[in-house]
Amino acid sequence: MSEKTQAVPQGFHTLTPHLVVRDADRAIEFYQKAFGAELQGGVARGPDGKVIHAQLRIGDSNLMLNDEMPEYGSLSPLSGGSSSVTIHIYTPNVDAAFDRATSAGAKVAMPLMDQFWGDRYGLVTDPFGHRWSLASHVKDLSPEEMKRGMDEAFAKMSPPQTARKSA
Repeated sequence: MSEKTQAVPQGFHTLTPHLVVRDADRAIEFYQKAFGAELQGGVARGPDGKVIHAQLRIGDSNLMLNDEMPEYGSLSPLSGGSSSVTIHIYTPNVDAAFDRATSAGAKVAMPLMDQFWGDRYGLVTDPFGHRWSLASHVKDLSPEEMKRGMDEAFAKMSPPQTARKSA
């Protein structure tokens, strides 16, 4: 007698990021060093040796990745220009996590600091072009407190400079 197959496999969440990277083997090593990722199972490789599937676990969540394969339209941010995706990690000690990521080679995109929404938050870019936000929730705030904090934060910022198109 067979049991009903689960739509979401055991150990997964409904949403699982899947990254395309240039040099997946190096990316796996980086994610292990920077974020404490653990490789789940083996690495599936195509006949040319490229990684066609690898699964990592960071905390209680999975991350899948593969090498870029331009012949199939699968490009990494390094080949395609940039990534519009940011992967967010909540961690109990964001200062240590941020230091670990930057020590492993991630570049600071936004320094770590306390934010108006109650998180201590910073943003890094990995050597493969993907952006990672790291945070610890440090203060519970009401919607009104967050709105007040947001208004204060934006009042201190200068507006972004936009390029004007000539007519």
